[in-house]
Amino acid sequence: MHTVAVLALDRVIPFDLSAPIDAFGWARLPDGREAYRVRVCSDREEVGAGAFTVRAPYGLDALAEADTIILPGVEEPPDPLPPGVTEALRVAAARGTRIASVCVGAYLFAATGLLDGLRATTHWIAAPDLAARYPKVTVDPNVLYVDNGQFLTSAGAAAALDMCLHMIRKDHGSAVAAHAARMSVMPLEREGGQAQFIVHDRPPAPSGATFEPLLRWLDDHCDKALTLEDIAARAGMSTRTLNRRFREQTGTTPLQWLHRARVRRAQYLLETTAYPVERIAAQAGFGSPTAFRERFRRVVGTSPQGYRRAFRTDTV
Repeated sequence: MHTVAVLALDRVIPFDLSAPIDAFGWARLPDGREAYRVRVCSDREEVGAGAFTVRAPYGLDALAEADTIILPGVEEPPDPLPPGVTEALRVAAARGTRIASVCVGAYLFAATGLLDGLRATTHWIAAPDLAARYPKVTVDPNVLYVDNGQFLTSAGAAAALDMCLHMIRKDHGSAVAAHAARMSVMPLEREGGQAQFIVHDRPPAPSGATFEPLLRWLDDHCDKALTLEDIAARAGMSTRTLNRRFREQTGTTPLQWLHRARVRRAQYLLETTAYPVERIAAQAGFGSPTAFRERFRRVVGTSPQGYRRAFRTDTV
């Protein structure tokens, strides 16, 4: 079983600590078994965590047995790190262990030197200070998370869940990650600069939204060459009224929704079939393979082939 070690240092931020514990804890394999063994580790027996105290059942030696190490943020990041922490993390990294930081946990990560020369992120309000303290790290404050392969960093709060779900999907596929997302009550679509790699049926509409039948129709017909006029005719209103009411209920426009539906369908086909890009472009409703590649890269942040290499399931 894949072991995840969450390292709790003194004055750990409670949400940063609990988010990965819950996200990985919710992951279930198709046969119902737990996908991860989660352990909370520390350099001491007890650490402060704001309004309460955490008693960690594992010490730093448990990091040597982990497949993934998570670094939650702390209120005042220490530099240097507590004795033994840097050494344990660097040894784990040399062994190939995946290491990820949550929010201002990027300070702890950067203090080890492991992020030197790499792109990273953290909470936007801390990004300028992180960049100033660690000039060898390229800090990007405009993304939800950064995946460098072995090393990952996430922005603040809920972005930790985005990053954890991303890792779950890379490990076990979209079905396991989608289940973990539902159990974590995550939004079905996340806006932000960082590409979202979790595919869901469709973005959520507010409860009681009168456009729900239209949204289902758009998803079912996203492979057709639909215009705004076609959508307005289906809704039985003018294009101007449609745009206004659609934005009120969904926060976006009908055509933007349609584009995202097409990308979601393309993601599904890339994951579950061996179809060539030209066929997927047609089945997802894109006018040409070139238009498909451009739109896909703009939304997802990678090429269709790059996405397929990362997320196509072994059972295809």
